[in-house]
Amino acid sequence: MPKNIHAGHRLRLRDRFVKEGLDGFSEHEMLELLLTYAIPQRDVNPLAHALINRFGSLSGVLDAGEHELMQVDGVGKNAASLLCLMPALLGAYQKSALGPRPLMTDLTSARTYAQSLYLGVHEERAYMLCLDQSGHVICPVLLYKGSIDRVPFHPRDIVEAALRHHAYAIILIHNHPGGTPRPSKADYDATQLVLEALGVIGIRLLDHLIFAGDELFSLRRSGDLETLPRK
Repeated sequence: MPKNIHAGHRLRLRDRFVKEGLDGFSEHEMLELLLTYAIPQRDVNPLAHALINRFGSLSGVLDAGEHELMQVDGVGKNAASLLCLMPALLGAYQKSALGPRPLMTDLTSARTYAQSLYLGVHEERAYMLCLDQSGHVICPVLLYKGSIDRVPFHPRDIVEAALRHHAYAIILIHNHPGGTPRPSKADYDATQLVLEALGVIGIRLLDHLIFAGDELFSLRRSGDLETLPRK
């Protein structure tokens, strides 16, 4: 029957993954395997090739937004949603693997945790990590999401969240989608306001991290955090 035309190929792909993992798979085969779970009863091999050709690589496909994906002929809502889910799910996995209260001992550990918050994110977002006195993460707090132009840090919201979660110190994080991680004047001004507000209640600002893709700028590592004027 028509619905069984491609069943054997799908089963072979899945059995191969179970036996060998993904090491022997090409990028289009990985994508083809994934698409079999969203598009039943259809040969998805041509679609996998079309997506790779359109976005350049498997990572390019998974980084694309839902609207972009659905512009490719043959990609419906279910397939686009599944593809968009993958990076976000990986971020959740990475965050879960670090444990409920990971220790932020240095820039590397802070970067690893922060990156898990941005996998699958296509908009600008600002977070604060609330830390206890030993440097363990109490929780991440989403401060803002939306515009790709700028992230407004509201010191009052940050102070309220820090007090609510009994934070000893915090780390600010935000991203510059499609840009560079270099801080803007607005980023420096906002950081200074946060420093002043936290200083009043005795909570430390350990760093302000800015992501742009795989690039990272740390205001503490650059020395800029220490040179911001305090009142």
